[in-house]
Amino acid sequence: MVHVSSHRLKRLMEQREKIDARIQAAEARIKTSERKKDVRKKILIGSYYLDKAIKENAMDELKKIMDKYLTRDSDRELFGLNHLSKVEQ
Repeated sequence: MVHVSSHRLKRLMEQREKIDARIQAAEARIKTSERKKDVRKKILIGSYYLDKAIKENAMDELKKIMDKYLTRDSDRELFGLNHLSKVEQ
């Protein structure tokens, strides 16, 4: 039978807490990195479609699409769209 002193056990638990904190920090860094990549993809996709709409003189069509898609008034303002009433949301 292995005998572990309370001092040794306390030290092991402290080490585990430190390792758990390092794991959580690493996980947070990965999530942050993935979110940044996702945002960058969205920006590039949006940039592509905006450029395409401008070149094809299709901004009115894009605005109609955004009118159906956007639900937040602050986002709608960016496109000069009317605010949605509380009933429509």
